[in-house]
Amino acid sequence: MIVIPFPSCYNAYLRQTRGQGGSIPVLAGFCVHLYAGGEDLIRVSGISKSFRVAKRRAGFGRAVKALVSREHETIQALKDISFDIRDGEMVGYIGPNGAGKSTTIKIMCGVLTPDSGVCDINGRTPWKERVGHAREIGVVFGQRSQLWWDVPVDDSFELIRDIYRVDKAQYMKTRDELVALLGLEDILMTPARSLSLGQRMRCELAASLLHRPRILFLDEPTIGLDAVSKLAVRQFIRRINREEGTTVILTTHDMQDIEALARRIILIGRGRILLDGGLDEIRRHGGDAKTITFEYRGEVPSLCDGMDMLESREGRLAVKLLGDRCGTAQAIAHISSQVELLDLSVASPGAEELVAALYREYSI
Repeated sequence: MIVIPFPSCYNAYLRQTRGQGGSIPVLAGFCVHLYAGGEDLIRVSGISKSFRVAKRRAGFGRAVKALVSREHETIQALKDISFDIRDGEMVGYIGPNGAGKSTTIKIMCGVLTPDSGVCDINGRTPWKERVGHAREIGVVFGQRSQLWWDVPVDDSFELIRDIYRVDKAQYMKTRDELVALLGLEDILMTPARSLSLGQRMRCELAASLLHRPRILFLDEPTIGLDAVSKLAVRQFIRRINREEGTTVILTTHDMQDIEALARRIILIGRGRILLDGGLDEIRRHGGDAKTITFEYRGEVPSLCDGMDMLESREGRLAVKLLGDRCGTAQAIAHISSQVELLDLSVASPGAEELVAALYREYSI
């Protein structure tokens, strides 16, 4: 007898569906969806979620006491959050650790039930219609696996195909495309437990896309990947969004992912939505304080009002322009009037600096 262990996420799902008299979610053939390009596909309104957590202090005596009487603390993970996401949109959902990102994603996937509020995804309430909802979503959680731990990756792919009942020809076409793009040829016959983190993440991404979902939830999709693999993953995500209209919700701490993929950014902190807009809007909100680096010959030049020195050594000066008090052209003219310029570079703050500034502004 051969025993094939199911991943924890499928075990949990089977327990629930057995209790409700349900069945494993399947797709009749290959999931094909049209990119309508504009209407709201996801509507989240007034969602709140809290968790009751047991507390006890260290020590044997307190541990014994906790067996009889426990103290509890209520953690408010989400506080009345609301947003809409259009069909075919690519959204970066960012925030520090503990901000509520994963809780939001789990509610939208139907894994968690909120305390209050409305979540409508393509006309369904995720936690009430999990079977139908599961047919249209793909999920990659960096800390969870949908691969069978002890069997080769290719067998996991086949099992996932059977669960979703994807047409064999369409499955082979999609599988071959994913394998080539993500560089999985050499690891298809390797058990998931023997994969490195980067290899596993590439396989997780492929597994989540085998049934061509309409909505793709990605939690740290490029974690552990080398530079070449990151570029390939980003290119593929852009491709499925552009060509198939797949709606993508991306949570990550890698701001290069956000810059490369997200057209819109939602910032969450302490369970609340703090900012919702494009990177340009966040740049305007956080300020576009440019940094100018001068290579020069001569004595150390003086600075004018609105210039803050970042670095000064022989023949090199780096300054930051503060607000509107000193423009780029004015700063260059001021320095060039005192020294002979050999080279200069002007840089705007990157996404990481902008987001870090927003974290500081909102004290999160």
